[in-house]
Amino acid sequence: MNIGYARISTQDQKFDLQLDALKKAGCKTIFKEAISGAKRDRPELKKAMEKLREGDSLVVWKLDRLGRSLRDLIDIVTTLHENKVSFISISDNLNTTTPQGRLIFNIFGSLAEFERELIKERTNAGLTAARARGRLGGRRPGLSKEFQQKAGSIKLAYDSKENSISEICENFSVSTATLYKCLRFVEERNQKKEHQKTHAIPEG
Repeated sequence: MNIGYARISTQDQKFDLQLDALKKAGCKTIFKEAISGAKRDRPELKKAMEKLREGDSLVVWKLDRLGRSLRDLIDIVTTLHENKVSFISISDNLNTTTPQGRLIFNIFGSLAEFERELIKERTNAGLTAARARGRLGGRRPGLSKEFQQKAGSIKLAYDSKENSISEICENFSVSTATLYKCLRFVEERNQKKEHQKTHAIPEG
């Protein structure tokens, strides 16, 4: 059975084009959602995922109707695959029931992982360079008190490697640039504490 998912970003947009395409693709059940693609909580998508059974297909008009990001899109399709559910994007001519469709998503998955590793490598290189220059404190990296309080949790989430950079940014409501500032802030704070401990004057 083909189950459709349609999403518009604002109430000013219309479902008509998506619904016509989904019905033409054989979708008898269609879940409609009026919400920004950046929102993590999408109730109608959740309902669609729960409705799907082994052998079914989730159908969307375009890829950007489903995923918040490339990483998110791949995660959703991977979940579908694990549940033996196919995925079809009409406008993008993608169908994971075909060898070509599966190949394309495998390539997407590799590219997303490659991007994540590059970001991590650049961040680590920046932190290493800062330590080499002896940056142990001084001028704060432009963080508000709110983000200074969040910085430790952001660093823990980053170090756990359980979420992508985009997912961490969304979970903590920060931009990528601010995430990097938080990582540097924690690193420099830890370095400053270590420096103070090393150079502390013994009592007595």
